[in-house]
Amino acid sequence: MKIGDRLRRLRMQRGLTQKELADRCELSKSFISLLERDLTSPSLDTLADLLETLGSDLPTFFRVEDEKLVFGSDDIFVKEDPEGIRGVIKWLIPSAQKNQMEPILVEMAPGGQTDEDDPHEGEEFGYVLSGTLRIVLGDRTERVRKDESFYFHPTAPHKLVNAGKSVCRVLWVSTPPSF
Repeated sequence: MKIGDRLRRLRMQRGLTQKELADRCELSKSFISLLERDLTSPSLDTLADLLETLGSDLPTFFRVEDEKLVFGSDDIFVKEDPEGIRGVIKWLIPSAQKNQMEPILVEMAPGGQTDEDDPHEGEEFGYVLSGTLRIVLGDRTERVRKDESFYFHPTAPHKLVNAGKSVCRVLWVSTPPSF
């Protein structure tokens, strides 16, 4: 069984270089390189040590999952604000909070806005599908129109406000998940 690519992906997800992983497991960088290229195989004990260092274990590593790639309307979770101020939030991917990024669709009526989110680590990206909005990031406010996008590090309290006279729809992706 070829395991090199899976080991490399786990290592990279943890932000480790081959040398850092090798040092933590008391192995050589060249051995890690050979493993990742499937040019050698580790002992079971060595593989278990590597996986523990990478935050995994043998059962999880070898579990074959039929990962879903396409999601439809049955998969979407919708939260509507009964007062209409915050609009509608649609979680596009089920259980996205377990992933590294969380895509949502935000729909706001004129004057609507999202709840203010506190500063946090990560990144925020959005693409305005229709309407116009204002991004409020601390003391800074920016206008974003249809077919424009935004990207920022959430280092200050932030929220989206519908700044137009029609419904505003925004595809919003945050990492790590925060909704």
